[in-house]
Amino acid sequence: MTPAARLRALKPDWLHDPKVWRTEVLAGLVVALALIPEAISFSIIAGVDPAIGLFASFTMAVVISVVGGRRAMISAATGAVALVIAPLNREHGLGYLVAAVILAGVFQVVLGALGVAKLMRFIPRSVMVGFVNSLAILIFMAQIPELRDVPWAVYPLLVGGLALMVSFPRITTVVPAPLVSIVILTVITVAAGIAVPTVGDKGALPSSLPVPGLPDVPLTLDTLTTIAPYAFAMALVGLMESLMTAKLVDEITDTHSDKTRESIGQGIANIVTGFFGGMGGCAMIGQTMINVKVSGARTRLSTFLAGAFLMVLCIVFGPVVSDIPMAALVAVMVMVSFATFDWHSVAPRTLKRMPTGEIGVMVITVVTVVATHNLAIGVVVGSVTAMVVFAKRVAHFAEVTPVPSPDGSTVVYRVTGELFFASSNDLVGQFDYPGDPDRVVIDLSAAHVWDASSVAALDAIETKYRQRGKTVEITGLNDPSADLHDKLSGELAGSH
Repeated sequence: MTPAARLRALKPDWLHDPKVWRTEVLAGLVVALALIPEAISFSIIAGVDPAIGLFASFTMAVVISVVGGRRAMISAATGAVALVIAPLNREHGLGYLVAAVILAGVFQVVLGALGVAKLMRFIPRSVMVGFVNSLAILIFMAQIPELRDVPWAVYPLLVGGLALMVSFPRITTVVPAPLVSIVILTVITVAAGIAVPTVGDKGALPSSLPVPGLPDVPLTLDTLTTIAPYAFAMALVGLMESLMTAKLVDEITDTHSDKTRESIGQGIANIVTGFFGGMGGCAMIGQTMINVKVSGARTRLSTFLAGAFLMVLCIVFGPVVSDIPMAALVAVMVMVSFATFDWHSVAPRTLKRMPTGEIGVMVITVVTVVATHNLAIGVVVGSVTAMVVFAKRVAHFAEVTPVPSPDGSTVVYRVTGELFFASSNDLVGQFDYPGDPDRVVIDLSAAHVWDASSVAALDAIETKYRQRGKTVEITGLNDPSADLHDKLSGELAGSH
């Protein structure tokens, strides 16, 4: 490779490809427009001024575009974080909330450095599908309040916005259909003087950039004990939502992301956001889907510009942005919810082929998320359910087959399968203690001993034979099983 070619390869795509540059810029603009009402809504949930949510979305997006591990993913103020820290703001005030955001960022950096991202491998596909589907449902449900008790004109505007987004890509994909829809609907409502709810009705937009500063709280142990539980909860919720979103974007774009870097990056972004007086945040699945799936963005530029455009739109074009009808943004989010939902997972053909247990895990994940409005709780409940289903399924694979010797002096029990807490519980009852000859051989060459429960079960079997004056020989243990058995046999309470 020549030096010129090497230099070109090091440059981001958008620096030498005008098409990519155009896609990234327009995607960032669409996301910024969609972020404004969302950030204001989450500010209301947290009980803070709308500017606090908008500042958080600005700093989160700009910082994570540099330090994050997943290109094109959008991080900003989110509903999940707002729900966690709302009680702290209500009881102690904004200063404590900001201090909790900074501490949550520190927790995330520490957890990221400790390798918390590696836990993602334990989240099964059925939980991931449930996460995606429940997310699509939550995005859709969040739009319903915007369609209640509103002027009748909102509904034709919504239908028109959806029609534009479905039909416009057939004409050209140069400009994102959501941006075209937002512009056309805004022009129509302003030109015709149609009175419908607008972005401006959500709250006042900030007129200046955020200024850095320290949270207005006493630096005492009492303050730390007050904010630490909220900060830790926010750190966990933020990391889980961000890592799940990163995994989803990996699948959509067929690219790999650095989950450890993303975890640490989320922490850095929250620390910076806290020092700028923001309410904190994490990855936003809805806006990320607009950026990646609807607009086709693939680089960090779109993430950076989403934050930058957000402040430009608020400070420079505030009056214009305030006139955007909410119906236009609702239409965009409805399209996002339909694009996010994994329709293949609920197709009759798929459901017929899928194991019942995996369908159950997906449904439980969806129901939990929708009921709690918390993606983290749904993922945890779904993962635990999947583990129970797996344990129950694997438990049936342990089989015991007796093979008596021709002269009747010995019986060999051949054990096949995985021995762990779920399967070893039934092991003790599969031997004929009074009827077996004086010598018993337990052949474990086709089995694997995984835990202390299995060793305790083997000890119990030996004890029952010994009480009848019979000898037991355990053979065929592979090296890991033999090590575990030698270490624990005879040492477990209740094994005699």
